[in-house]
Amino acid sequence: MADDTTTTEERRAIRLDQFVAHPPAKVWRALTEPELLARWLMPNDGFKAEVGQRFTFTTKPKKQVGFDGTVHCEVLEIEPEKLLRISWGARGQGDWTVTWRLEPEGRGTRIFLDHEGFDPDDEVQQLSRRIMGGGWPRILDTIGAIAAEL
Repeated sequence: MADDTTTTEERRAIRLDQFVAHPPAKVWRALTEPELLARWLMPNDGFKAEVGQRFTFTTKPKKQVGFDGTVHCEVLEIEPEKLLRISWGARGQGDWTVTWRLEPEGRGTRIFLDHEGFDPDDEVQQLSRRIMGGGWPRILDTIGAIAAEL
């Protein structure tokens, strides 16, 4: 069932951007060092910033959307200190991509996040989009906090 307040394109993706007052090199470390990544997103079983690297994230299951707590991922594209794109798949939910783009802005960095591939006509995927859409802004705040420690 379509959400009357969003367009079809908006139902296909989550698109956010946020400024953090830290240079791209620090933000990049927060995005790509496995132990830092686990602090702001989820524990992982071997993330490496290498195209083709497969890994999983694990978290608490969400029964309302059929999520078993495991996210299967693969690094699809890397441009150091500029871009990280991964596949993001959870059994029964869909196959999505999540992209972080970093752009220098003054003395800091603008982080652009795109979580794409939601089926606009699938109620479960739309519930997942709304849940994750509420979580990503908090996660971007946490990335900035971790970058501040580096």
